[in-house]
Parts: sequence; structure tokens; C-alpha cells
Amino acid sequence: MTAVTTKSATPAFCDGIQHFGEAMPEFDTYGQAPAIAEGANAIASPSDPAAVYQTLLAADALRYLTLQVTASKESGHPGGFASVAEGIASLVMLGYKNITTEVGHHAPGFYSNVFLDRSLEVMGIETVQQLCDRFRETHGLLGHLSGQMPGLLSPAGPLGQGQHFAMAGAKLHPGTLFPVTIGDGGLGEPYIMSSFGHFNTAYPNATNFLPILVWNGYSQEHHSMVSTKTNEEMVAYWRGNGFKEVILVNAKDYDDANQPGDYVDSTAFSLKQRLAFTQAVLEATDRAAKSALGGTLTALIIKQLKGAGVHKRGAQSHNLYPGDSLTRDYIVNALSARALSPAAWNLVRTNYERSAGGPAAQTAVTESVLPLADLGQLPLEEFAVDGEKKVATTAMGVLVGDVGQKDPQFVVTNADGNAASGINNINQALKIIHPTPDDTYYQGPSGQVYEPLSEDACAGLAAAQALFGARTLWCSYESFAVNGLPIWQTVTQAMAELRRPTPSTITLFTAGALEQGRNGWTHQRPEIENYFAAMMRNGNVFPLFPTDANSIQVCYEWALGTRNKGVTITASKSALPVYTTFDQTRQALQEGGVVVQSTSGAKTVVFAVIGDMTLIPVLEAAKQLATAGIGSRIVSIVSPRRLYRPTDTAWDTCSEADGDFLDDAGFERLFGGDALIGVTGGTSAMLEPVMLRSTLPRDVFAWKRGETAATAAQVMAFNGITAENFVARAKGLLG
Repeated sequence: MTAVTTKSATPAFCDGIQHFGEAMPEFDTYGQAPAIAEGANAIASPSDPAAVYQTLLAADALRYLTLQVTASKESGHPGGFASVAEGIASLVMLGYKNITTEVGHHAPGFYSNVFLDRSLEVMGIETVQQLCDRFRETHGLLGHLSGQMPGLLSPAGPLGQGQHFAMAGAKLHPGTLFPVTIGDGGLGEPYIMSSFGHFNTAYPNATNFLPILVWNGYSQEHHSMVSTKTNEEMVAYWRGNGFKEVILVNAKDYDDANQPGDYVDSTAFSLKQRLAFTQAVLEATDRAAKSALGGTLTALIIKQLKGAGVHKRGAQSHNLYPGDSLTRDYIVNALSARALSPAAWNLVRTNYERSAGGPAAQTAVTESVLPLADLGQLPLEEFAVDGEKKVATTAMGVLVGDVGQKDPQFVVTNADGNAASGINNINQALKIIHPTPDDTYYQGPSGQVYEPLSEDACAGLAAAQALFGARTLWCSYESFAVNGLPIWQTVTQAMAELRRPTPSTITLFTAGALEQGRNGWTHQRPEIENYFAAMMRNGNVFPLFPTDANSIQVCYEWALGTRNKGVTITASKSALPVYTTFDQTRQALQEGGVVVQSTSGAKTVVFAVIGDMTLIPVLEAAKQLATAGIGSRIVSIVSPRRLYRPTDTAWDTCSEADGDFLDDAGFERLFGGDALIGVTGGTSAMLEPVMLRSTLPRDVFAWKRGETAATAAQVMAFNGITAENFVARAKGLLG
């Protein structure tokens, strides 16, 4: 296509376009009226020549915008998205806009897609110039996808996560299609196929998600690891993973430019063959969508060379570098080749506006708040202080069962098994979802407990469903939660900038290191708490450490009432003493901690304690100090996030911002004394808020490493967490 310089009679949104082209051949025949008729939500037929022609125009518009946007900043990733432009254009022309992706590198293409349907006008982006100006800028369009962008359903940065959002959408919205593009580089992530398989086993009727494999032969810097597969092998791979319908469209089958290799660029074809390939993609997408919506687990594969129609081909097209500007010769040449006429731009915009009934920013399922079931009053049971020992996780399990019985959308996930975590009462109340009914294990096909042996699958469904507006609980052994943590962190970050309130993503981590003596160091990995401690500074992440079985109930009650937060609840599954009342924990959730015991003496040693089991040696130390005439105050830290100073976190940048912190007077009331000792059976980073603010002589006892032992006391002793050590250090600090 020959680029022209005239910009007369151009639509206003085209302001900023660097290159316009002459009308594509046959525009007078197929471009005179929008293929999506006024009042319609989609094209009438994928075989209609005008619809095919205009789908091709849309694909070139996407390629053009993607390249110009990235070149405007000499930064970003145009190549991968370019190889699936016909697929994305087909989805829109067919009226499907609830599109997700696991490929964060496709961000500029997805931004271009929602720009064309006017979704980005919500954030003041009305022209191509504004689109370029705000790409990769603060308060603009992030370098990788973010769920805060109007019309975009979910974030995408780390590979191998996007499928979770598509499946959560399918579960929550039967009858709505959730396509998810998957890169052939990202296909190497181990969790993608396993999560599909687990989900389909549990929810065989929720097939209304559609994986679209972007099979372009290259990853970021080299040939992709699946580039050597034959077409038959790739189809067999998907079928072997449970997909009943696998549809492959191979650009090579339409190539009339004699391109070498198995992966070719359709933009190098003649117009006739470009239209043939586009029609094949459009028809395949229509067929795949109807199959998925019709109850068949379906996958669509589009095989086309990476970088098709942009500045370079293969892995070299993956991203731009400094110097790859709008004036660089190969950028200019590529933009000129993809340039549309003003009339063509107007046609593409009209189709995009009409698709799905309007901009995705108005019609996507995540653009409104999902109604939640009324939970009423939770069945809290307040146990007697200093009475019979109670299992904290079991007490919380009663509440979880009640939530599920009142909220049919609610799901509990646990890769390690609820029964092993002291919460088999959740299974009894809600049932494990499994196609094989078996009352022995409280399982059946209509359960609400999702228990595949995959932390990623469990964390993924729970976190994604929370982001999409429904309540969830992800349970895990603390030692193994790390395998599900990446998707959970992604969601908490997305929630921090979300434009609507959504239920917080809540977790219960149990079977901590101190309880895993017999299992040894493989099951003693509290280092994950360092991760949560760092995330506290994000502003919307709240690690909670209930003091006892009363405390955990109030912590869960509080978490259920929050929005846009990440809340981790860490508790033992062992029967332990009850130290506090409900009201004390409610106060601790506001102030960070609660005084469990205070003993007078000539001087006062303050113990800042995280965890329930660690209170046992601390209480013993207090007795020994008392016999020496030394007083003590034992503070159980329930919510360490409250103990930071407001300036320590980014709370004020978060959606549904929570700016409550313990003031200096309150901090002095809890932690004032003559010496301070922090104690935790986990990582010392959780004690940072206290150690930052205290000016007392101070020290910390924390986890070091694991070892096989017969009791929790022996595990603590191996790590130096003993009453004798506390007493000795207290006397040393007091001088």
C-alpha cells in the first residue's frame, strides 16, 4: 500500500497518525457500509466478503497502531501481537470483547484494540496522539497489561497466568465467551495445561473459555521450544490435554509469496490470499467460539510468523530498543505498508463501536460490580479465655462453611487438602468438587471445595475469581504456598489500582514450620512470610496472625468485609490455649496488636510476638523474669501492617485505600518500656514495623532453618526460640 501525506477529511480520533494510505483495492465494493450493521452486535456471517474484507482492515489497523504506539516511545513489544492480529480482529467482528491474555507483551496491541472501540476515552484518550503520549507513562498505559485499563478484564505480566482469568470468568458468567490468547513461548510455563485440565475436571460444563494459541515460532530471543512440533503434533498435544475440538489455521497454507520455513507472514501474500487467510481465521474463530459456548472444550491455534506486518520478523520483532523511533527507516517502511485511508479508519472504528453493543469499557463483565449474596450474621462462637484448648483453623472452618452455604459463587481451594489442615469441616459443609461422588471423602460434582494438587491452580482460581468480583478462600500449607504466590501477587497489585470495589483475595496458611517437626525441613518453609512482609508496603496487603481460636474468627470476619486487599491469615492447626476475646482482636485489627499479659516489675521488657504457638515460650519467659523482679508486657501482633507509619507504605495510591495506622501514642502504649524483644516462628521481616519505630534497646528471635524434630518445642529450640534465651537476652538488653 502506498503511503500518502494528505490528512483531509480524517476522523478526529486519527489525530497523530503518522502515515495514511490510499484506499485498499476493492474498498469501493466491500468498504462502503460497516459489516456490523447499525443496531447489530456482530457481523451477520463470517463468510460474507465484506465482513472478511473489513476484518482484514481491522487487523492492519491493529498492527499499525501497535507499531506506532511502541515506536513513539522506542519501547514495547509489537511482534507477538502482530502475529495474531487477524484473530483479535475476528473476535471483535464476531462480537466477543471479554478477551483475556497470558501474554503481557501483547499490551500495546490490546491497548490499540480497546482504543479502537473508544473504551480508552474513559481515561481521556481520544486520539492516536494521546494514545502514544500516554503509553508507558505514569497514570497512563502500563508497559504490560493492567486490569485497571477500561475495557481490559485482567492484568498480564508474568507468563502462564491469563488462563486463570478466562476460567474464572467462564465459571461466573455462563453463556459468555472468554477468549484467552496464549503465546507459544508462554506455553512452556508448566501450569497452563494443568490448570485447564483441573478446571475442566471440576467444572466440565464451564467450557465457555477459549484458549487461542499464538503459534508464531519464536519466544523473546530465539525460536520457541514448541517451534519444532508439526501441525499434527501440536493438535495432538492439545487433544491429549483434554480438548475435544482443536482448530488450527496455518498461514502457510495460503502463502503465494514462496516464503521459506514453517512460519510465514500473511501480510506478504497477495490481497486475494490475504483475504483467504483472514476468512479462514474468521470462520475458525466463529466455529471455535460456538463450540466452546456449546459445551465442548475447544482450542483455536493460529500459526503465523512472529512480527507479521511490523518492522521485523521472528524474535527480532519482539521488542523495540532505543533508536527504534518513528523516524527509523524500517519503522517508517512498516507503518507505510500498513497505513489505512481515512475512510478505512472510520470504517474500522464504526465496526468496533458497534461490536458487542458498545465499547468494552461499558460491556465487559468486569466493568460493573458483581452482585454478592448477603451473608447475614456469621455463626461466631466465642470460647472461654484460659479454658479448653481449641484449634484455630477448625474454628474458622465453621465460618467458611457458613459463607459457602449462603453464597453459591463462593469457592474454597486447597492443594494440600483441608482435612490435613484442620478444616475438614469445610469439606463436610461444602463438599469437594469432583465428578466421582464419594461420601467417604465428602466429594461430589456440585461441591464448592476445589482441591487439585496444584498450588497454581488453587491460587489462580481463587485470586482470579476475587478479581472478577466473587468471594473466595485459598488455603494452603504455608510451606508450599510459594507455588501459587505469583498469580496471587499479580491480583493484589491489580486490585490496588482497580476502578471498582471487589472482594479481597483471602488466604488461610496453616501447618506452619513449627508444626512440621516430624516432616522435617522440606515442610518447614516460613520464608514466604518475607514476601508478604515486603508486600505490606504496597499498601493493600494485610498479613494477619490470629492469637487463638477466637482471634481467627474475628480476623476472617474482618477480611470478608474488606475490598481490594490481599489478606493472608496464618494460624496453627494444633489445639492451643485461648488468650483473647473477640473485642480484643477487633481492637488489634485497628491497632496492630493486643496485650496478652502484663506483669509489673522494676523494669519492663516488652515482647512483640507474631504467631500463636510462639506465645508459649514467651509466657514461660515472663514467669522467669517475674521471679527476678523484672516486669514484662506480651503483645500479640495480629496485623503488622497497622504498625507501620503512614509514610512507610503506598496506601494512599491504592483503590479502596485504607489509611489506618497506629499513632505514636498508641505505639508507646503497646510497646513502650525498657527493652524490646521481637519473637516470631517465621521470618523476622514481619517485625520490621515495630523495630523501625521503637527506640528501645531491642533484639529479634526468628526462624533460622528447619530440622526434623519430635515436637514444636524442639523445632523452636533448634532455632533458639526458647524461654531461657529470651530471659538471657532481656537481662542483657536491660544492662
